[in-house]
Amino acid sequence: MAYSAGFTPHPKVSYANAAPTGTGSEAEYLEIALTEVRDPEQLRLLLDESLPTGLDIVEAVEARTSGLADRLTASVWELRLDGVEPADAERAVAAFEAAETVEVQRRTKNGVRTFDARSAVVGLQSSPSHRSPADRPTDQPCAILRLVVRHVTPAVRPDDVLSGLRAVADLAPPVPAAVTRLAQGLLDEETGTVTDPLAPDREAAATEPQTAGATAAATAPA
Repeated sequence: MAYSAGFTPHPKVSYANAAPTGTGSEAEYLEIALTEVRDPEQLRLLLDESLPTGLDIVEAVEARTSGLADRLTASVWELRLDGVEPADAERAVAAFEAAETVEVQRRTKNGVRTFDARSAVVGLQSSPSHRSPADRPTDQPCAILRLVVRHVTPAVRPDDVLSGLRAVADLAPPVPAAVTRLAQGLLDEETGTVTDPLAPDREAAATEPQTAGATAAATAPA
């Protein structure tokens, strides 16, 4: 691993757009600078072995293009709402999508801030939970929301969207939602889908000789 220069060298590791505290994720990305050429798969295995159970390196590729952070323009989230009827979730989603703006408040280090949570949302869908009864903590209903949101400033997080659903439709889950990021990458504006941010590096690696440099690695915290 490469280190910075100076009196207090630090590993050259760059984290891009980390998930909010309290959420799960299957799509976190980081870049590690190396001092010599390494096989990406060998690097993945070595990193994976050094991490605790549940925090897995699922892929590593050599960074052949710049601007990984610039390719993380949107995220796909799953919000599991235990105790919420799917029909109630569908009505709340319809009300949210029909609104031109949905103002929510969030406490920041500079005080309470009000902003629009609607404009950053590319897609929001509701569906019943497909978990088996054995996987459920109780026999209560459960709704699943699939959220696609742009990365904007200020950031619109899943909990902001939940606040928006409460504001427009009085949807208030009886227990905190279980939130998991499923993907993040470049937003395809035509389809509303999020594409793989490592694809340009993977394609370049297939046509160019290997060189020493940074390696982009995708991690999947449980």
